Amino acid sequence: MKKFFNAVIVLIAFHSINIISQDEVEEIVVTSAFIDTSEINNPLYVIDGSEFSDGATTSLGDAIDEYLGLSIADYGSAVGQPIIRGMSGPRVKILKNGVVNRDVSGLGVDHLNDVDLNDISQVEIVKGPSSLLYANGTIGGIINVVDDLISTKNFEIPEVSVGYESQSVNDGNSEFVNLKGNVGGFNVNFGYKNTDFGNYDVPSGAVIHSEEEHHDDEDHDEDEHHDDEHSEEDLGYINNSDFAVEATKFGVSKLTDWGYIGFGIDNLESVYGIPFHGDEHGDEHGDEHGDEYGDEEEHGEERIFSTTDSETSSIRGSYNVNGSLVNKVDFTYRDSDYSLTEAHAEEEHHEEEDHEEEEEHEEHAPTVFMNEAVEYGATFDISNDSSTQKVVVNFVDEDNSIVGEEAFMNPANSEEFTIGYYLSKDLGTFDLDFGFRLDQIERSGSVSEEEHEDDHGDDHGDEHGDEHGDVDYYNIDDTTSSFAITLGRDLSDNLGISLGYASVERLPSSIELFMNGPHMATGRFEVGDPNLNSETSNNFDITFNFDNGDFYALASFYITDVDNYIALIDEEDDHMGEDEHHEDEDEHHEGEDEHHEDEHDDHGHGNLIHANYMQEDAEFDGYEIEFGRSFDLGSGELALSFGRDVVNAEFADGHYVPRINPARNIYSLVYTQDDLLFKLMLKDVEKQNDIGEGETATDSYQMLNTRLTKTFKGMGEGELKVSLFANNLLDEVARNHSSFVKNEVPLPGRNYGLKFNLTF
Repeated sequence: MKKFFNAVIVLIAFHSINIISQDEVEEIVVTSAFIDTSEINNPLYVIDGSEFSDGATTSLGDAIDEYLGLSIADYGSAVGQPIIRGMSGPRVKILKNGVVNRDVSGLGVDHLNDVDLNDISQVEIVKGPSSLLYANGTIGGIINVVDDLISTKNFEIPEVSVGYESQSVNDGNSEFVNLKGNVGGFNVNFGYKNTDFGNYDVPSGAVIHSEEEHHDDEDHDEDEHHDDEHSEEDLGYINNSDFAVEATKFGVSKLTDWGYIGFGIDNLESVYGIPFHGDEHGDEHGDEHGDEYGDEEEHGEERIFSTTDSETSSIRGSYNVNGSLVNKVDFTYRDSDYSLTEAHAEEEHHEEEDHEEEEEHEEHAPTVFMNEAVEYGATFDISNDSSTQKVVVNFVDEDNSIVGEEAFMNPANSEEFTIGYYLSKDLGTFDLDFGFRLDQIERSGSVSEEEHEDDHGDDHGDEHGDEHGDVDYYNIDDTTSSFAITLGRDLSDNLGISLGYASVERLPSSIELFMNGPHMATGRFEVGDPNLNSETSNNFDITFNFDNGDFYALASFYITDVDNYIALIDEEDDHMGEDEHHEDEDEHHEGEDEHHEDEHDDHGHGNLIHANYMQEDAEFDGYEIEFGRSFDLGSGELALSFGRDVVNAEFADGHYVPRINPARNIYSLVYTQDDLLFKLMLKDVEKQNDIGEGETATDSYQMLNTRLTKTFKGMGEGELKVSLFANNLLDEVARNHSSFVKNEVPLPGRNYGLKFNLTF
C-alpha cells in the first residue's frame, strides 16, 4: 500500500505538460532581514501563520519538520529542538520578533524551546551561515517567530478570536482567545492559550529498552527485568510524556508621524514530564553490571517532570530621522527572566513497600535552571537611492545558572557586543547582498573538581573544606568576525540562480566550556573544556529556481567546512585525539584520572557514559530538491509536489558526526476550493546507517499526515474556521536518529484531532 501510494504521487508530479503563464508573486515581508529581499528563495522559508493556527498544536521543531532541510531532535512530544541542515543546539538560534529567545534549551536536550505559537503572523527560517544577513547569524541558521504583539500598523476594527482543539493521541485539549483593537489611538493586543496534553500513545512494541539492545553483551540473568520491560511496552503509551502550558501576552503600540513605539509582555508557564531519565547510581539499585540507564525499573513509580516559568518584557520602536546620513533608527530592548525546575515526585506506594526505599526516593532535591538576560540594539538605516545600507549595534548580558542535586555546571555569564554592516545593491547583471559582523564576546565561569572520599582526597583539595573541592575560574574574552555574500541573477524570465558564500566564527557556548557533571537526560557524565577554540564555518551554496506559474522547481546544494567543530564524544569510543586528551587531562582537571578510576565505587557514575566536548574539523554537505505542478480541477486547484533533502557530515578522520538525521523524501498534495483546503503529506524517512561512534542504526519510517480546513463566512466580518487533522495515519513506529532517547521514547502514534476558530 505504501509503495503504491508513493508511485502514484511521483507519476502524477512528473506529469507536467502544457506549462503556461506565470502568476503574480505575492509580496512577502521578511521582518528579520537587514537587507532588502525582493524574492523568497532557498535557503529562506517564510511560513504563513495559518499553517500553525489551523494544524495540531505541537512543539516548534515538530511544526516545521516537514520542510526541506529542517528536522527535529525530540525528547517526547513537549520537546522538539529544531535542526537545520544537520546542525542544532547553539548553532541554531530561535528568535521572537527578531530578538533571540533566551530560554535554557541550550542547557539540555530535555529542555523545550519556550516559544508561544498562538496567533503568530509568520515564521521565517534561514538555512545556513547566510542567516547573518537576516538576524543574529549562526552556522546552522535562524528561526524567527513573528507576531503583531507590538503592532507596526493600526488595527482598523476590533477583532475577537476564540478557539478550541482536541487531540486523540494524548487525550488532550487546548483553548485560546485573542483580542485586538484600537483604543484611544493605541493598538492593544491580548492573547491567551491553555494547553493540557496527557501521556501520548505509541504503536505496540515501539519502546526498546537498553537491556534488549545489549542483550547479547550481558552475562547475568535477565528474567527479572524481562517481565518489567514488556509490562511497560504493553502500556501502549509513554509514561511521563504529558505536557501542559499556559501562555499569556499583552502588547500596546502607538503610531505617530515620526514612527512608532510599543511595549509588550509575555508569560509562559508549563509543566511536562521527562519520559526518560538516566541513573548514575546503578549499583545501589541492584544493577551490578552498570546498565547505563538503570533508573527506569527501580523507579517505575517515580514521576520526573519539569516546570518552566518565563516572563519577557520588550520595547520596540522606530524613529524617522530623515537626516542627510541616517534615514531612520529601529530600536529594541528586551528583558528575559526564565527558570526551569526539574523535580522528582514519588507516586503513591502500596503499604507493603519498603519504607527505606521510599526515603531513598524522597532524597531527590529539585534542580533549577535559570537564565536572566538583557538585550538591546539599534539598526541605523543609511540607505540611498542606489543601495540599501544598514549599520546594526547590539548588546547582550546573559546569566546562566544551575542549582540543585543534578547541577552539572557552575553559574556562567556572557556579555556580547555586536556591530554589523549590511549592503544590498542592484549591480545590473547581479543582485548583491553583503553582511559583516564583529562580535566582542566575554564568557566567565568556573569548573569544580569533586572532593573524593578515597586515598586521593588530600590531593583534591580536601584541606579547603569545599564540598566541591577545588574551583578553577575562567574568563574567555575574544572577538569573532563573520561575513556573508550572495549574488543573484535571473537567467531567464522563469529561471534564476543564487550563489552564496559565508564565513562565520562561533565562540564555544558556556556549556561546551564549563560543563562538568552527570547529565541524566543524556545518560552521560559530560565534561567541557575551557580551552576550546572558536568554530569557523566556511559555507558555499548554490540554488536554482524555476517558476512559470503552473510548474516550479528548485535545487539547492551546499558544502560547509567547519574548522574546530565541537562535538560531545563518548570517551569509550573517542576518536578525536583521545590519547592526547588523557595525557593532558591532569593539567585541565586536577586528579581527573584518579577520579575516573574510582568513580564507579565512590560516586556511582559507573552507569553513565563518560563524554567530553572535543574538537575536530568536520564537513557538512547536502542538497535539497523540490518540484511541483498545479492543475485546475473542477472549481478548485490541485497542487502536487515532491521534495528530497540529504545531509552528510563527517569528521576529518572519516568518522561520521553523531546524531545526523537521514535522507527524506517528502510528497505533498494540496487541494483548494473557495473556502476549503485539503492537505495530504507523506514524509518518507530513510534508514540511517551512517552512524557516529557508539551510535546504532535507526530504521526507516513513513509519516502520513492530513488536514481538512473549511471556513464558514458569517454575518458581517465574522467567520468560523474548522479543521480536522490526522497525523501518523499509518500508525508507524517512528524514531528520530538525532534523539538521545530514540529507542526508549519513540514518536507518537496515530493522532486524530479537531480544531475550530471563531473570529468576529
